[in-house]
Amino acid sequence: MTSPYRAVLGQAFDELHPRLQTYFDAIPPGAVGRGSGEFDTVGTPRRWLWPVLALFAPAHVLFPVWQRRVPFTVENRPVVRGDGSPAVAAERVFALRGRTVTMLDEIGVEDGALIDRLGSPVRTVARFAASVRDGGLRLRSTAVWIVIAGRRVRIPRPLAPIVVLTERWDDEAERQRVSITVTAPVIGRVYQYGGRFHYGIEATTDQSNEQKGERSP
Repeated sequence: MTSPYRAVLGQAFDELHPRLQTYFDAIPPGAVGRGSGEFDTVGTPRRWLWPVLALFAPAHVLFPVWQRRVPFTVENRPVVRGDGSPAVAAERVFALRGRTVTMLDEIGVEDGALIDRLGSPVRTVARFAASVRDGGLRLRSTAVWIVIAGRRVRIPRPLAPIVVLTERWDDEAERQRVSITVTAPVIGRVYQYGGRFHYGIEATTDQSNEQKGERSP
């Protein structure tokens, strides 16, 4: 089974740095991808936005916080969606000061594009355009939906936030670097996190890494 990223990037996948190919390629059966590192920053310093972000916290999407030097772990597991397409379910655990929070998402493919379903239950869905630049991966959202009563409601393009993710390999630090920003029209940047981590594929006896994806829509 191919990975969602390889399915969308096609031949461009081979232009990724070899260490990023390991991260974004299909996880073998009976294995799980695990990483740990530190985020330089998490959240937003604009406290007036925190009540809005708090609405997404119970579903493990966004969190009302602004902290620096936050340790984190990531665990990626392959899943198969109901239509038989491959997806990757990710769990990111942020060790904030005084509490630990978990971000959940599942990324797959729809109509030739990467689709990220965020939260449990799913609260937000984003479609991304993917490209490879200097060996790194760049994702930029092209559409965003909120999920209300189990149905997707698309945010009009002029009002939709823009989510940008970049992943690259830092040869000097021998670590993978990640950066995610969420920018809203007029307001500007409303959320971010970024840092570096190490990652590897590990064998597991947990059969949940072969489960069916159940996080539609």
